[in-house]
Amino acid sequence: MKVFQLVCALLLVLVGVPPAMADTQQAIVALKQGGYVLVFRHGATDDSQKDVYPFRFDDMTAQRQLSEQGREMARQIGAAIKKLEIPIGDVYTSQLNRAIETARLISGKDGNPVAALTDSSAASASSMANPSGTNAKAGLALKQLLDTPPRPATNTVLVTHKTNIADAFGKEASNVQEGEAFVYQSVQSGPATFVARIKAADWIAQAGK
Repeated sequence: MKVFQLVCALLLVLVGVPPAMADTQQAIVALKQGGYVLVFRHGATDDSQKDVYPFRFDDMTAQRQLSEQGREMARQIGAAIKKLEIPIGDVYTSQLNRAIETARLISGKDGNPVAALTDSSAASASSMANPSGTNAKAGLALKQLLDTPPRPATNTVLVTHKTNIADAFGKEASNVQEGEAFVYQSVQSGPATFVARIKAADWIAQAGK
């Protein structure tokens, strides 16, 4: 697989494909074989709603929900992944509904909500606006899921929040966009290795080719 990926990358460079696009194309080719973990930030939310009591997980009126734009974005990502024939195996999400709904629309499956992916900022507006990336416990919890090998010939999907992504991957990852995914390759021993970042529009563009 590594030799195949190297050949793909070389061909993309030779034909003059921009680096970011080359990374995306190479990652999508690899994802079709399985063995990867995709860490998504949930889709766009309704700014008119507030996280009043976000950890009342069964009370939708007390937490911010996806906007219609966020739902449509997740649907289009899901349709692109299906068209690209990328196999999805296990799905894990934050316990907040905006992540649960994003995961369902992307994967077509009911995910498994877990505390490890739940908003590490505890709905702090300032933390969400400018994540510090210093919550080591939350970062470790996400990385433990990331380092768990997917089932054979499938990819695992994780849906979480901007703050958790910064905690796991560093403050420089806090510019993650809504619906963007970090792609990691799972290995049998040792931590997963970073492959690419794929934005929502990139999934859709690749599926349209």
